[in-house]
Amino acid sequence: MTELAAAGRASSNHLLRRDVRFLGNILGEVLVHQGGRELLEHVEKIREMSKALRTEFLPELFEEFVQTIRGMDPVIRRKVIRAFAIYFQLVNIAEQNHRIRRKRDYERSAGETVQPGSIESVIQDLRDKQIPIEEIRDMLGEMSLELVMTAHPTEATRRAVLDIHKRIADEVMELDNPTLTYREREKLRDKLLNEVLTLWQTDELRARKPTVLDEVRNGMYYFHETLFDVLPDVYDELERCLAKYYPEEKWHVPTYLRFGSWIGGDRDGNPSVTAAITWKTLQMQQNLAIYKYEEAIRVLKGLMSFSTTIVEVTDELLASIAEDRANVELTSVEPWTNEDEPYRIKLTYMRQKLANMRNESLVGTAKRYHQPSELIRDLELIDRSLRHHFADYVADTLIKKMIRQVELFGFHLARLDVRQHSKEHENAMAEILAKAGVTANYADLAEDEKVRLLHSLLGDDRKLVGEETELSESAREILEVFHTIYRASKEIGEGAIGTYLVSMTESASDMLEVMVFAKEAGLFYRKEDGTVASVIQSVPLFETIDDLHAAPDIMRTLFELPIYRECLKNAGDLHEIMLGYSDSNKDGGMVTANWELRLALKELTRTGKAHGVRLKFFHGRGGALGRGGMPLNRSILAQPPHTIGGGIKITEQGEVLSERYSMKGIAYRSLEQATGALLKGAYLVRHPAQEAEAEAQWEAIMRDISEKAQTKYQDLIFRDPDFMKFFKESTPLPEIGELNIGSRPSKRKNSERFEDLRAIPWVFSWTQSRYLLPAWYAAGTAFQSYVQGDGSRLETLRTMFREYSFFRTLIDNLQMALAKADLNIAREYAGMIQDETVRTRIFTLIEEEYNRTRDLILAITGQEEILDNVPVIQESIRLRNPYVDPLSYLQVQMLTELRKLRGQGQDDAELLRQVLLTINGIAAGLRNTG
Repeated sequence: MTELAAAGRASSNHLLRRDVRFLGNILGEVLVHQGGRELLEHVEKIREMSKALRTEFLPELFEEFVQTIRGMDPVIRRKVIRAFAIYFQLVNIAEQNHRIRRKRDYERSAGETVQPGSIESVIQDLRDKQIPIEEIRDMLGEMSLELVMTAHPTEATRRAVLDIHKRIADEVMELDNPTLTYREREKLRDKLLNEVLTLWQTDELRARKPTVLDEVRNGMYYFHETLFDVLPDVYDELERCLAKYYPEEKWHVPTYLRFGSWIGGDRDGNPSVTAAITWKTLQMQQNLAIYKYEEAIRVLKGLMSFSTTIVEVTDELLASIAEDRANVELTSVEPWTNEDEPYRIKLTYMRQKLANMRNESLVGTAKRYHQPSELIRDLELIDRSLRHHFADYVADTLIKKMIRQVELFGFHLARLDVRQHSKEHENAMAEILAKAGVTANYADLAEDEKVRLLHSLLGDDRKLVGEETELSESAREILEVFHTIYRASKEIGEGAIGTYLVSMTESASDMLEVMVFAKEAGLFYRKEDGTVASVIQSVPLFETIDDLHAAPDIMRTLFELPIYRECLKNAGDLHEIMLGYSDSNKDGGMVTANWELRLALKELTRTGKAHGVRLKFFHGRGGALGRGGMPLNRSILAQPPHTIGGGIKITEQGEVLSERYSMKGIAYRSLEQATGALLKGAYLVRHPAQEAEAEAQWEAIMRDISEKAQTKYQDLIFRDPDFMKFFKESTPLPEIGELNIGSRPSKRKNSERFEDLRAIPWVFSWTQSRYLLPAWYAAGTAFQSYVQGDGSRLETLRTMFREYSFFRTLIDNLQMALAKADLNIAREYAGMIQDETVRTRIFTLIEEEYNRTRDLILAITGQEEILDNVPVIQESIRLRNPYVDPLSYLQVQMLTELRKLRGQGQDDAELLRQVLLTINGIAAGLRNTG
């Protein structure tokens, strides 16, 4: 790093420290104002002791620290908990703002220098490699990334609190304004003091579980606040860079990056998601899209005062106005009376046609828009007219952006995926086939018999269910979902819903059942040429290790069925497949899950290629390390290049949404880096890096390491009879279910079995208790089993770390998990276990494995400390830990008290509330939940 760059980094970090100190001082004022000097002194004393213990552990200081925490009055204790939790919220805001500041500082000081990781840096690199325009055009046509918002309950922060965070962020950013006067800075400080006071007096806990529609509104918030504007800006930047480095082409980048959603469509294990709720979700999304277009047109109308007394507009524009006047009555929009301003007249009618979309009685008439293409057509004729009188700048900025918005968001805002568990389909199919007299025992048929039967039903145009058929409520609801999808395709557009995901896909029949249901609703149909097609695609979700092993054979069976393959041909020979990172990790551990997912990607790609089918992989990643979480650009580049030719989908879950998309600057940077990663991936598909000769050997080593890791992991998780007792008693698992952070139950069934526990509370619990066990456990044993004290084998792993991208990513993720884990704190949680023998035995196993994993990773990387290779994150974790520690000790104390009371048949609502407050605070401090 040059001296200038180092000085810039130091100056930049100084501004971050300034903001943290500034917000911390404001919080201190609020604490004194709300709780008196005593409250601030309590917080400061605990903070100073915790910080000192992190610097040097002194037994007498630790004893004083513990006694201070245990001796607090419950009223003071609650305020202390909230003080630390709110401090983390403020630090997180400052860090997010600082990311935006760093990007702006770089762009301001760099001049013509291109920022690493930017879209321009990738386009410049392609030009330097002399990639021709034709190839760039083909790469853009093949790129595809869909980011899918889900309602997975991992966002512990209320929407009301996030709104306050946004206001604080905007005001803190204003502190950088050099033109502020002294009085303006004082007023800004007063505003921030008011916001932090409001934050202090706002309940951070939800009084009830959010409904599904609450979750829908939460997801739509990001479209309203950031994505509707930011996404077109990313496209605009890509086109700007293409024009700069490939000026001989006039660029209009095809749609390659869009957002989808599961919220309101994911019914797996959530009985609250009904067909009626899905329809309401689609309506809410459509209403927001219409509202955003109405607002855009209102702004355009204010700006486009071009007068025919000065300019000449096109006859095409005037003809369209005449047509609108003949068909559209202005009922909710004021008419524009100045006949010399035709753009304002046209935009008035466009706004009315959008408003008329809310009136179902106008479906099929010329009074409203029916397809996004109709709105685009009106915008394009305005664009042509503007260019006719040389108002190119207006066309290139205002009109172009709105056209892009309509291309991206249509009238559906985000494509909604529907998901249901395979067992629900099987139960409904068995009932329907019995009622139709086809077979009385469908569920008992062998798999090959099921496949033959379902395939024959797809070829039979007759329906199985009539209006008079009596069905159970659950079977009727399954069918109603498909009828809702059909309605959406007709009234909102085929872009509204296109994917039907089958959770826990274990066989080809699981997929075919969905297609038979689709046929019942008219979604699977015969075209005029006699071939079959479908509005939706049945998409398998392979989640467990066993399912990943079975996946290639399942897809091979489907690809070899004539009718299924014919339908796939009409879908462009493209098939989507979802891979689950959460359940595979829970099932086999982090090392094995990552390896098995890689093998499945490769084998499925080979299977598709053998049958002439391109595969689009849907990666079900969570936010936490134990569920496949990593930055968006890294998650794209982590895929083997030859597996991304059909496109990529990635889930964006819970707290990831607010971290990435609540602020425009951060949303833009994340999507810009994702675009850069897509371009790099598209290049590597066409110009694959030469595989190292040793790669086959490395894969054999990884296969052995994975097997050893899985055995070690499952020995503890599945085969140790005391493990579930250890897990439940040494983590806040039972209490997390009372946090009201999602509409979905934490278990798939009302069962105590580990298999029925969802991956989110599994990971959330281990994160809260500072073990982070799912993200690293068994790695050390697996590496050690390969090395076995042999220096040459250790050197092989070091070479793999340097030269094998999969292994390097694996090691770096393990480092992050180990850095965030803290077994000294975890030992306190283990102290809650009643059986001392179980506690000592299993904690010793975990501690030994942690130390083993850390030592092996340091040996492989050659580092002195974990995360020496990422000092920024290392420092962030180091600075946060002293503030998280008090919340952890408080949580252990209060969990112990609460569980003792409940064991005696009593309860304490205030004590539970304080436990839940610590859960929120630790989540904010570690920046991870599930």
